[in-house]
Amino acid sequence: MIGFDVAFWILAIIGVIAALMVVFLRNVFRSALSLILCFLSVAGIYFTLSADFLGAVQILVYVGGISVLIILAIMLTREVQRGSPSNKLRIPAFIVAIVFLGVVGYTLLNTPWQLSTAAPLEHTTANIASKLLGEGGFILPVEIAATLLLAAILGAIVLVREK
Repeated sequence: MIGFDVAFWILAIIGVIAALMVVFLRNVFRSALSLILCFLSVAGIYFTLSADFLGAVQILVYVGGISVLIILAIMLTREVQRGSPSNKLRIPAFIVAIVFLGVVGYTLLNTPWQLSTAAPLEHTTANIASKLLGEGGFILPVEIAATLLLAAILGAIVLVREK
């Protein structure tokens, strides 16, 4: 159990550092790569918490789908190396972020969390997978959504490319 605790904290530190790199890096492409690292660390945290299905979905949806879509949008954008210009609202945004962090921290510390020591009655990952992909499952809507996303990406490429 100690190994999982150490892995959890290492992944949490990596995730926080990657999230800060997403915010503070000037290069948009490197910021997107840091976002992928943040998504991977969150998936690792799910795995250390025995939420295998959520970890796999995190990797498939966010690392595999959303990150590729963001990087594709960056590649199709001109003037990526310039980065974002300085913003006049940086200080008010920082103040709002600190206030929000304080409210979330206060809520987390003052909420009476109920912890369960009992193990789940059935294997959660197999149960979710059988409901999602089994008989009468949702495999057809998932495939249709994937096809629609692919068509949208191809349409965006056709619209953006130069004549």
